[in-house]
Amino acid sequence: MNKKRLVDTFVEMVKIYSPSKKEKEIANYLIERLEKLGADEIHLDENYDIYGGNAPVIFAKFKGQLRGDGVTLCAHMDVIEPCSNINVICEEDIIKTDGKTTLGGDDKGGIAAILEVLETIKEKNLQHRDICVVFTPCEEAGLAGAKSIKWNNIPEKVFPAKNMIVVDNAGKSGIIAHTAPSKYDFRFEIYGKKAHAGIEPEKGINSIVVASEIISKFTTGRIDTTTTSNISNIESNFATNVVPDFCSFEGEIRGHSEEKIIEILSQYESICNEVCNRYGAQFKFEKKCDFPILKPKDDLKFAKAFEKVYLDMGIDTALVVIGGGSDSNIFAKQGFNSIIIGIGMYKVHTTEEYLELADLYNTTEAILRYVTI
Repeated sequence: MNKKRLVDTFVEMVKIYSPSKKEKEIANYLIERLEKLGADEIHLDENYDIYGGNAPVIFAKFKGQLRGDGVTLCAHMDVIEPCSNINVICEEDIIKTDGKTTLGGDDKGGIAAILEVLETIKEKNLQHRDICVVFTPCEEAGLAGAKSIKWNNIPEKVFPAKNMIVVDNAGKSGIIAHTAPSKYDFRFEIYGKKAHAGIEPEKGINSIVVASEIISKFTTGRIDTTTTSNISNIESNFATNVVPDFCSFEGEIRGHSEEKIIEILSQYESICNEVCNRYGAQFKFEKKCDFPILKPKDDLKFAKAFEKVYLDMGIDTALVVIGGGSDSNIFAKQGFNSIIIGIGMYKVHTTEEYLELADLYNTTEAILRYVTI
C-alpha cells in the first residue's frame, strides 16, 4: 500500500464537514472515488428523509477473480461535533487536531483504510475476492443510516456479502470484536396531582417524589457481567409553590441476553406499578429495542480467519466481546456475520482524539491481505 496516499486521503476527508444528518458532501466525494476506482456497481439507498438526513447509504461492488466467499467492508461517514474547520496536525507517529475540534478518525480512518485497499488493488492489478463496500450516514445518531436501509430494494448484483468487516473499533489494530450487546431504551411518565404547595400540599401527589422512590428501587449500573442499566434523563419543571403532577425519566439497558433485558424491564414496570398504587399516582411505560444483539453466526470461523492474518503479520491480536453498539448490530438482524476491527483511533468523541499511524497502516495491510488470499 501507499502510506502517504493513505494519510493524504484521511486528511482530505476529515476537512470535509460531515456531522450526523449532514453527510452529503462526503457522500458525493466517496461516490466519485468509488467510480474512479472502477466499481462494477454502485447503488444509493436514499431513505434519509426518515430521520431528517441528507445523504444515502452507499453500496458498491467490486467483482473479484478469486474463489471463495466475498467480503463486505463497512464504515460510517458521520463524525462527532465539533468537526468544522478542522486543523490537522500530522506528527511522526500520530495525527491529531489543535484541540479545538474532534479529529474524525471515527470513522474516516476506517473509510481511508478501505479506499487505500481498493486503490492498491487497482494500482497493482491484484486478484481479489468479491468486495462489497457499504458506507453509512448517521451512525453516531442512533445508527439511523443503517436502520433506514430498505433491504428489499437493494439490487441483487450489489447486495453485500454476508461476511462483513466493520472498520470502526476504537483502540489498536489486532483487536477483533465479534459480540456486542442489544440495547433497549425505556421511558416512564409519572402522573400525580397538582396542589398549592404552601396552602394545601396534602391534596397533591408529588410526581417527583413518586419517581424518586421508583428509581431508588431499580437495580442500575452493572447488573451482571454482561448486563448494564442507566438512568440518563429526568424531567419535571414547576414553580416551587406547585406540587408537580408530572415527572418523566429515561434510560437504557444493555445486555447479551435479550430475555434478561426483558426480565429487568418487567421488574421495573412492577416496581413502578406498586409505588404508584401506594401514592395514588398513574404512570405510562414505554420500551423500544434500539439495536439487537451481535453474535457470530459461524462459531467464530470468520473472526479466526482474520485473526490469522494479523498473526501472520506478527501483530498481537485478541477476539473480544464489547459493550457498545455499531452498525454491525443492525446488520446482524439481516443475517450478516460481522467483525469490528480497530484502526488506531483513541480518545474518540473528544477534542483530544488522535490516530496512531502504525495501527492505521497495520489494519489497512491486514484487510488488503485478507481480500487478496
